[in-house]
Amino acid sequence: GGIEHAIMHLMYFRFFHKLMRDAGLVNSDEPAKRLLCQGMVLADAFYYIGDNGQRIWVSPIDAIVERDNKGRIVKAVDNEGHQLEYTGMCKMSKSKNNGIDPQLMVEKYGADTVRLFMMFAAPAEMTLEWQESGVEGANRFLKRLWRLVFNHVGKGATQELDKTCLNPEQKSLRRDLHKTIAKVTDDIGRRQTFNTAIAAIMELMKQLNNVPQDTESARALMQESLLAVVKMLYPFSPHICFILWQQLRGEGDIDTAPWPVVDQQAMIEEVNLVIVQVNGKVRGKITVPVDAKKEQVYQYACREYSVTKYLDGLTEPEIFYVPGKLMNLVTVKSRQVKNETFESK
Repeated sequence: GGIEHAIMHLMYFRFFHKLMRDAGLVNSDEPAKRLLCQGMVLADAFYYIGDNGQRIWVSPIDAIVERDNKGRIVKAVDNEGHQLEYTGMCKMSKSKNNGIDPQLMVEKYGADTVRLFMMFAAPAEMTLEWQESGVEGANRFLKRLWRLVFNHVGKGATQELDKTCLNPEQKSLRRDLHKTIAKVTDDIGRRQTFNTAIAAIMELMKQLNNVPQDTESARALMQESLLAVVKMLYPFSPHICFILWQQLRGEGDIDTAPWPVVDQQAMIEEVNLVIVQVNGKVRGKITVPVDAKKEQVYQYACREYSVTKYLDGLTEPEIFYVPGKLMNLVTVKSRQVKNETFESK
């Protein structure tokens, strides 16, 4: 129903709370410390003109549609062969017969998939466009998580993670893991932007799906990552996460397990990505230690062919450096051209 449907509910909500306050049953003025009003759910709407000239609305489930190469609906018929008019997406309602029974989706995809899609498809306070293709996408994601966990568990028990034994790639993955934990924690707890929290978990999962598990340290890092992912997804997809937590041998029940804790040390960047320009034009990007000085960064830049080919045959360039971000190499030829232009004026 959305905010317009909730108005009367909220009025009664506050009225009865203030009534109980006046009766001494509660000691607060407002019934909630923070209120989140969900948006409306939209769905496709179709109709045909009946014999009496009235519109007969047809459920989207009964509509057989054709789409163009951009996915737009261009033609639709119902199960009885009626040519349907497509009115676009509008608020689910009984009058337009475009409501989707969630039980049908639950029976087809499972409750966890439907919950995940609804929280991911749009910000909670905005309208949500119901698309079964989106439900299918959420289902594929949960299946990938399931396979990854069981593939990991199938390799046997893991040792405790030794942070000192991680190679640079593993340190980078662990940095992304704890950045994700920090973002998801903030998105859920403070910002209440559940869709961006889920998106961050999905981005992390893309990395985890491509990580080799050929060493003890790699498997220990995967164990830490999967436990965090499963716990963070638990509010959205509790049933599958309950099982996966048991498979990962998480501490206690997932219901009472503590939320993942951010390791601030793990998030410290050890390298910076520096853009290298020659005479103001971008010629390359280099990765340098976070504490590298200007001279060291210049040496790194000189190892890049995409940079040095613009410096060949020229004298030492003048170096302009914005620490950790940008290096601009200005050649003598460029400076002479600028000076001559200035003098001619």
